Amino acid sequence: MREVFLEALVDSAKLWPFLFVTYLAMGVLEKMTSGKSKNLIKRADSIGPIWGSLVGVIPQCGFSAAASYFYIGRVITLGTLISIYMATSDEMLPILISEQVAASVIVKILVAKVVIGMITGFVVEFLFGWMVRHNRVPEGFDMNHGGDCCCCGTGVILDAVIRALKVTAFIFVISLVIGGCIEFVGNGVLSSVFLQVPLLGEIVAGLIGLIPNCAASVVITQLYLDGIIGSGALMSGLLVSAGVGLLVLFKENHHMKENLCIVVLLYGLSVLWGCVITVLGITF
Repeated sequence: MREVFLEALVDSAKLWPFLFVTYLAMGVLEKMTSGKSKNLIKRADSIGPIWGSLVGVIPQCGFSAAASYFYIGRVITLGTLISIYMATSDEMLPILISEQVAASVIVKILVAKVVIGMITGFVVEFLFGWMVRHNRVPEGFDMNHGGDCCCCGTGVILDAVIRALKVTAFIFVISLVIGGCIEFVGNGVLSSVFLQVPLLGEIVAGLIGLIPNCAASVVITQLYLDGIIGSGALMSGLLVSAGVGLLVLFKENHHMKENLCIVVLLYGLSVLWGCVITVLGITF
């Protein structure tokens, strides 16, 4: 077990510089695009799912939270909200970059999330848009609220340091747990459980993705990189992982039944897409 601990510690420490540089670049990009992205979403109207998925995939801290506020204020539709949730990458992209995953693989995953977000957004709009058409905006709702964010508002450099440290800590804990399981059970047995039992990987990954925290996408991405889950389960977990977006939705939207319907819809459709990817044998 000592070897597992040291390996997890060393591997995690090696990732921190890459994570820091990635978050620094993302922070600069966010400052340049955040306001423009929000304005695009506000003006999207009937083609909201297109812009929602395209803008949502751009690494922006707290954009899914902002989308939740826009939805509660009825600035965007349910379909656009779902497309943003599904396209949001959260911590997946920095981890893939820091792990030096091939650029072609990263592009395939991002394109898949965008396309799935677009298609699902329009389907949801067509089938379920009527559910929220007549709901009232919550009393006292502030449309200018930016939403919660995993950043601390302390400047781009310090934010990058803090985010990199947090994710490094998450990766260390997750690597330690996975390493311990492999030590006692064996990598082949552990991966075969998720890869060979139908639907299990997609269902479990989807449940992990529902955790309203960046830890969810960290867990799912690490499981995929360690070969424990496949492409379908990866996509199920990442599609449903909307960062703090769901947390803001439940905190600010007083229509609890509506919130639960959105979660069930997001989870069910994400798992369905994961199963489709598995059945079709699509790999990244």
